[in-house]
Amino acid sequence: MDVTPYLHFDGNCEEAITFYASALDGSIESLNRYGGSPLEAMAGETHKDKIMHATVVAGGVKLMASDTVPGNEHGAGNAKVALALYSADEAEAAKAFEALAAGGEVTMPLQDVFWGGRFGMVTDRFGIRWLMSTP
Repeated sequence: MDVTPYLHFDGNCEEAITFYASALDGSIESLNRYGGSPLEAMAGETHKDKIMHATVVAGGVKLMASDTVPGNEHGAGNAKVALALYSADEAEAAKAFEALAAGGEVTMPLQDVFWGGRFGMVTDRFGIRWLMSTP
């Protein structure tokens, strides 16, 4: 069994997933818009170009995401979740941490910690919290 985080955005999903694919050295595996889908009428004219569903894959990381539609803001901007990233490669961890921090806010710099390894916390420019760990 696997758990895949599903992120909800208020109209900037495409910008966010493009950012995550770049920051994590991954790619956008799928991207579907509301326009032309069975959900087009529910999304309305203003959301037909917004993202109905997208998947980003980077190494062992998989994220799914969408833009919320008016009247269905069931997670955007207020989720009580942080995404934990773990890398055995300290250089890879530092690169991803720095990329996620661009335009965001570092809560705790990536640093040596008493339990061993390195750890840091950042909230990216889209409001998603990330916890980075190394062994």
